[in-house]
Amino acid sequence: MSHQHITTGKWLIPALLVAIGFAIVWSSQSLASDKDAEIRDTILRQIEAFANDDQEQAWAYASEGIKRRFGSSQVFVDMVREAYPAVHNATAIEFTQRVPHGAFEIQVVRLQGPEGKRWDAYYRMVLTEGAWKVAGVRLQPAELGI
Repeated sequence: MSHQHITTGKWLIPALLVAIGFAIVWSSQSLASDKDAEIRDTILRQIEAFANDDQEQAWAYASEGIKRRFGSSQVFVDMVREAYPAVHNATAIEFTQRVPHGAFEIQVVRLQGPEGKRWDAYYRMVLTEGAWKVAGVRLQPAELGI
């Protein structure tokens, strides 16, 4: 009866460490992309609710701070309609970048308003009970570029 001796060589430990490193990077990227998708979904669903004149659904995506400030879905939607027509009646939407800020995230969205003007909307997003909510939006005219 013969015994077979298997040698692992010096490459096994470094190869395992590299594989574990790739797994960690992949899982963190997967978590980041999940966060990206969840934040984008919240923003898109709120914009869709505005477009469909569904004030209760638009209100559902607002943070508790927004709800305390405006008190009702009607007051909130009326404010958005008047002050943020590019958000209320967006004709084109493009997500550009997300910037983490510890307790909240900023999602930059390029919007085209009903009059055709392009805007950069800086969405302040907060995580509340496992769901992303809109805590505020700041609009500024988009740079036209080259």
